[in-house]
Amino acid sequence: MSTVPPNPSQYPPGTRPAAAGEPVFVTPPVAPQQVIIQQPVEAPAVKPHHTHLEQPQEVNVISHSNFFYWWPVWLVGYIMAAVTYGWGNHVEISPGNVEMIYAGKNPGVIFTLTFFLVILITNVTVRGLSSLVILLVIAFGILLAAYMQWWDTLLKEFSLLSIHMNLGFYVTFSTLLFVVWAISTFIYDHLSYWRVTPGQVTHEFLIGAASKSYDTRGMVFEKHRNDLFRHWVLGFGSGDINISTTGAQKTSIAIPNVLFVDAKVLAIQRLIAMKPDQFEGPPA
Repeated sequence: MSTVPPNPSQYPPGTRPAAAGEPVFVTPPVAPQQVIIQQPVEAPAVKPHHTHLEQPQEVNVISHSNFFYWWPVWLVGYIMAAVTYGWGNHVEISPGNVEMIYAGKNPGVIFTLTFFLVILITNVTVRGLSSLVILLVIAFGILLAAYMQWWDTLLKEFSLLSIHMNLGFYVTFSTLLFVVWAISTFIYDHLSYWRVTPGQVTHEFLIGAASKSYDTRGMVFEKHRNDLFRHWVLGFGSGDINISTTGAQKTSIAIPNVLFVDAKVLAIQRLIAMKPDQFEGPPA
């Protein structure tokens, strides 16, 4: 059998089959090449450094009245009201007049003693060494009563003390006191405040838009927090700030009952140590 060679014209270019005895050349496949295009790396933008601060800083100091320390009275009053409401008894005071009163005497005694101590602490200032003397006197009295065996007699006499208040008294008195306390603490005390900025201390008044400024050069800030009962027991670390100015006209400014006085004084010290030109805009 004869082999007829293929006619090249029958096939498209590159697709003709190989004839008998004709060598076949196989081209190996070429692996695809990966082309990595590197993006140009932009240098981080460098912000111009200015020694001036764009926004001024300030510290507001608010002086509270002594009425702020009356919070234990309305708090204990609400607690005694809850005790009376939960465990009290309905007592007929007169025909048709029924009151809810706690049978025990402890709520009335506790509320009365709390009221008395708050009045005493907020009106009698005990500073420094006087606070230590009072504590020593109280400790000496307790030890003396124990040594002389007076505690049994005192407790027996104290057990005769009986104070009863109805639910209406606790709720009414505590609510009235709380409303006045809240208005005084969060509204009235904020109507005037001291604004401390680098180089200047200003006394601001919201009503009347009045203000009075003092230069901080040579100004001395003093912190007083040595009233043990008022500042530590009732004020949670509050204190008084005294500002003394220098110059031709010396002035002493008292700012009593400042809450968080340690943080306030620390922030004030940082501000008055700065120069006012540090808070101007950046130079052109």
